[in-house]
Parts: sequence; C-alpha cells; structure tokens
Amino acid sequence: MTKYIIRRLLLSIPVVFAMILATFVLIQALPGGPFDTVGERAMPEHMRMIMEQRYGLDKPLYEQFFLYLKRLARGDLGPMMRLPSQTVNDIVAQTFPVSFQLGILAVLLGFAIGIPAGIIAALKHNTLLDYIATFVAVLGVSIPNLVLGPLLILVFGVYLKWFPIAFWGADPPFILGLFPRPTAQFWHHAVLPTVTLGTGLSAVVARLTRAGLLEVLGEDYIRTARAKGLRERVVILRHALKNSLIPVATILGPLLAGILTGTFIVEQIFALNGMGRRFVNSVSEREYFLLTSLTLIYGVMLVLGNLMVDIMYAWLDPRIRYD
Repeated sequence: MTKYIIRRLLLSIPVVFAMILATFVLIQALPGGPFDTVGERAMPEHMRMIMEQRYGLDKPLYEQFFLYLKRLARGDLGPMMRLPSQTVNDIVAQTFPVSFQLGILAVLLGFAIGIPAGIIAALKHNTLLDYIATFVAVLGVSIPNLVLGPLLILVFGVYLKWFPIAFWGADPPFILGLFPRPTAQFWHHAVLPTVTLGTGLSAVVARLTRAGLLEVLGEDYIRTARAKGLRERVVILRHALKNSLIPVATILGPLLAGILTGTFIVEQIFALNGMGRRFVNSVSEREYFLLTSLTLIYGVMLVLGNLMVDIMYAWLDPRIRYD
C-alpha cells in the first residue's frame, strides 16, 4: 500500500503541473488586467506600465510562468497586486481555515444524516418511511444553496432569531489554525452555513446508501448469513453495510474536494471570509497570483481526495489489493 501511495503521488505531479500551466495561461488570456482601473476610473497609462513592471507582468508569458514556479518552489505563492501590504500566503492563511472548517462540518453533517437515512429507507423498502426519505432526499438535491441559504436566514435568523445570519463571530476560534474549539459562540454561528452546505450532501449520501444497501441485500452471502441464524442487526451492520458504502466512497473524493473548496456561494450568502469568496473576487479583480494559487490548492485537494477513496476501497472490500 505504501508503494502504491508513493506511486500515485508521483503520478499526480505532472497532473498538478499541467493544471497550473493551463490556469496561468487562461487567466492571462482574460480581457483586462489588475491595473486597468483605480476605483472606478481608468489608471493612467504610465502608472499602469510602472505597476506591471513592478510585478513582472511586462515580461513574456513563459518567463512569468517560470518566475511563478521559482517562487512556488520556495513556498511563496506570490504578491497581492491590489493589496500590496499582504501576500497570497497571508490570504490563504486567513481564508483556508474558514473554508476547511465549513467543509468538514458539512461533510460530517451529510454523513451523519445521509447514511442512517439511507439505511432506514433500504430496510423499509416500499413503505411510507422509504417514500418520505426518498422525497426529502430528492428535495434536498433539488434546492440549490443559493435558495436554501437565504430561506434559512429568513426563517431562523430574521423571524425566529435563533441563529446569527452572518460571520463565524468576531474572532473565529481555531485549534492549530484549522479546527474550531468547541465554544458556544462558534457553534451558534456555524449552524446555518453548515446546514446550507450539508443538506445537499446528506441527500446524495442517503440516495447512494439506499441504492447500495438494496443491491447488497439481494446477494447470496446475505441470504446465507440469514440462513445461519444470524441476527438481522449483525447481518446489516457487519456484512451488508460495509459493501453498500462502496458507491458512497466512489464519489467521496471529488465530493469532499468540492465541499471543502467550492463553498463560495455559502460564503457569499453568510459573509464568510473563506477561500471560495476570495476566488470569485480574484477573478473580477484579475489577481493572477491569488487565482492561480487557489486553483493549485483545489487541484491538490482533489488529488488527495481521490487517493483517499482508493485507500478506502481496500478497507471496504478486502478483495481489492494495491500491490
């Protein structure tokens, strides 16, 4: 397994390199530049040329790319052209913990609700509970975050006043810079964004768990286990559930990467200073270095997520070996 992981990581290097190159070229091809305007007015030509020379934007594209790679090898993600007092490293250090926390909480909520709901729906197949669970799952998948977020704010934030409608709080509490300390203020602020992002995930997990468990319950080894007199609880939890989660594991990598990094809609709705919100702003502001670096982080997360899925396969199905 160790050799397989190392081999996969080495094979991921050219993939990540190609992604950085494509992103760098496409960003530079966008119309306009970071110094076209000052506020709402056009920047004078001589000032624009000075600023482009300062950040190396006057050099040929291939030279700019290799300069970026040279910085990247040193762990320097580049400067912020619109915020000269900060670097891209500073922005990532500020925003990654917010997106990571929100993503982790949404994933935990999605699996905590989705797997039990899928199990109940499968065990109560073609009953009222199954129909209700299926209807709620379809509804959860159908409602976009752009609608669900404001709806939750309106009901639970404005009318009932149970939860704050924005921000994590004045000073978001972190453990090791990533994980939230279990303070009442943090959890109070985290409820609405987490439910908004986790609802669709829980619906997807519930449907996949239901479909996988229904398929596994019809297998011969399940009938054999029942024929041996094993209790239904043992049959489900020890023999059926593990194999039924393989379809869930299949989408876990891309889904996890998407949840952890693709939170820009939720971050915009709840005014969270996360990576997704910065990503959207960097496109409109033509922050080339920030946009490239965030894309790099997204790509690395996707690679690691898919690697984690392959490792989970071996745990869920003993027949799978990576030699």
